[in-house]
Amino acid sequence: MRPSFLLRWAGVTLAGIVLMLPAPARAKPGVKVGQGPHRYEWVEGWPKLPPGMNVGQTHGDVVIDSKDRVFFSVDTGNALFMADPEGRILRVFGQDLAAGIHGMRLVKEANGREVIWLAHLGRHEVIKISLTGETLLTIPFPDRRGIYRTAEEYRPTAVDVAPNGDVYVVDGYGRYWLHRFDNEGNYVQSWNGSEGQAGPFREPHGVGIDLRGATPQVVVADRANHRLQRFALDGTYLGQVEEGLRRPSKIVARGRDLLVVDLEGRVTLFDESYRVTAHLGDNSNPELRGKYAVPPAEWRPGEFNAPHGAAWDSQGNLYVAEWNAYGRINKLLRKPAEPAAPR
Repeated sequence: MRPSFLLRWAGVTLAGIVLMLPAPARAKPGVKVGQGPHRYEWVEGWPKLPPGMNVGQTHGDVVIDSKDRVFFSVDTGNALFMADPEGRILRVFGQDLAAGIHGMRLVKEANGREVIWLAHLGRHEVIKISLTGETLLTIPFPDRRGIYRTAEEYRPTAVDVAPNGDVYVVDGYGRYWLHRFDNEGNYVQSWNGSEGQAGPFREPHGVGIDLRGATPQVVVADRANHRLQRFALDGTYLGQVEEGLRRPSKIVARGRDLLVVDLEGRVTLFDESYRVTAHLGDNSNPELRGKYAVPPAEWRPGEFNAPHGAAWDSQGNLYVAEWNAYGRINKLLRKPAEPAAPR
């Protein structure tokens, strides 16, 4: 699922690297997606790349800092791009992190510092970095007897951090466990879903800390089982969600909303009771859902092909990274809710 070819740009030099790939098709402006309070406009031509330039293949994630700067990962020589809300590229970095960033989470720590947590497939570890790319902490594979024989069996796909600083990591491409560490990277516990009524995980691709209720919950995107599983922070099973899901891949909570990125061609929003409130960008062609090799000529404005990661900015605008051989990053501009129809 992660072929590698080098980032090439023609006639443009950025961070000392020259690249070239076909530019993505230009989306028609003004395409609307969503309904009710969840209405968005598909933004044309985001990010704003010079002609003839593309980011390369994407199989990663996107996060946004307090200044609404957008960080997205790519599977190329420079692993991380930073852009402003208008899509202008501000920085390209992360050569030492190339070929393997899969899941990301931006966290504001108790001291006010913003950091990015990375689940790295190629390194078989989780890494905390500064916003400039400095490595601050590395958590290696959990050397637990009975789970792993070697580090290569551990392929973490997502990470999130609880309010107390504990770090939760899902091994979505490896042995299908969830691991908990403290804020210094010390191992705390593991579980694999078999402890609850729903049964074992199958490809637990995403994990998110849901703070919308009275107590935080750990929500796992149990992708191959087409469901979410919910747990207390200590691993106690709380329930599962199956409504409206195809292949859930990432979980992001904001305000009263829970966003689930679904690899099968859409993004779904849930309320605090885990009821579906909206589907965004649902691909009308089942043959394109969840497909990696869809070329730019077949991208349709207002429809996702294989959404893989997502984040909201401070204004409620949505950025979605896709699993795509040519590199597709989308911006959806939040629009006011439609007025209620007169009675």
